[in-house]
Amino acid sequence: MKVLVIGGGAREHALCRSLSLDPDVTALHCAPGNAGIAEVAELHPVDALDGAAVADLASSLGAGLVVVGPEAPLVAGVADAVRERGIPVFGPSAEAARLEGSKAFAKDVMATAGVPTARSYVCTTPEEIDEALDAFGAPYVVKDDGLAAGKGVVVTEDLQVAREHALACDQVVIEEYLDGPEVSLFAVTDGETVVPLQPAQDFKRALDGDEGPNTGGMGAYSPLPWADPKLVDEVLATVLQPTVDELRRRGTPFSGLLYAGLAITSRGVRVIEFNARFGDPETQVVLARLRTPLSGLLLAAANGTLATFPPLRWSDGAAVTVVIASHNYPGTPRTGDPIEGLDEVSEAEPHAYVLHAGTARRESGEVVSAGGRVLSVVATGETVAQARERVYAAVSRVRLDGGHHRRDIAASI
Repeated sequence: MKVLVIGGGAREHALCRSLSLDPDVTALHCAPGNAGIAEVAELHPVDALDGAAVADLASSLGAGLVVVGPEAPLVAGVADAVRERGIPVFGPSAEAARLEGSKAFAKDVMATAGVPTARSYVCTTPEEIDEALDAFGAPYVVKDDGLAAGKGVVVTEDLQVAREHALACDQVVIEEYLDGPEVSLFAVTDGETVVPLQPAQDFKRALDGDEGPNTGGMGAYSPLPWADPKLVDEVLATVLQPTVDELRRRGTPFSGLLYAGLAITSRGVRVIEFNARFGDPETQVVLARLRTPLSGLLLAAANGTLATFPPLRWSDGAAVTVVIASHNYPGTPRTGDPIEGLDEVSEAEPHAYVLHAGTARRESGEVVSAGGRVLSVVATGETVAQARERVYAAVSRVRLDGGHHRRDIAASI
């Protein structure tokens, strides 16, 4: 089967790496891709937000499956355009992707479906904002209603900071602060059947000790030795299945990857947010542990046959990923800096590998930074501790002027 992956970040590199190892994949393509994906897939220049262009490319390649990776193309309806051509596509419709594209919409779906989440207000005026902030008090949780590349959420004790962020949004969701550890759980669904993957935990803040501003994610690990063994079954019953059922009831069935960001609070599991695609960087560690060939799973979701798909197989070990970011990230990143030591990672650390995100390859062959989060380094091991030791040994071999990374990913496990 020929597979086309849309996107060009570390998430898409992780997907392409898994698909490249899949014996059922006869040809792998990616658009637009990046310098690392080019090593495992043929790249094609295309505007990932242009549904017609993506559908044309998929048709010309004879793709048997299209996987739309990022949220922006999904919200823009790229999966719809491919589906209309009769090509199997893994990714929800634009209507269903509103679950990520609008936090207010997600709150409405959860309220109707009885899914546990934080109490919240949807605000559009300064008066509504002030009332909501006063109602909940500190710490303040303020979320831009729309897509914001992982940077639309502010959690702060400072009322002025919270108010300024809220006023900068056209529509904002202000909600109560949820205590307890956070967990990410992915599920593959065809709109009826829901197949949960293994949970992971990511680290959103830019600096060690969960200090600094929110980012798209600075690292992750899986599995979670401290989590209740019944957690996945509980989330499937109380969060994932009810959400999928409600979207189908509304006439907008969700087919693709449903990502639940969860808080394990003193009052039980609560949903922090939904995403409509594989989350980054959790994807890197979850796929590193998945032993079931990926293409068959995604194709079953696209074709509506998940109910008969065999149970997923997982490795008994662990995986840890660490993101290397460019100078000044998550502010305006400096780009064009050479990245050295990439070849040393796999040579010196056989259980580690690099996934590219914001990179580019010059005509000379030199790989340089081209975005904020530049690379993810992934390592596996028998335990989280062993995977963590291996990943940091590998990270130490990568050299990027001005680059930075957190040094405490999975440190307390």
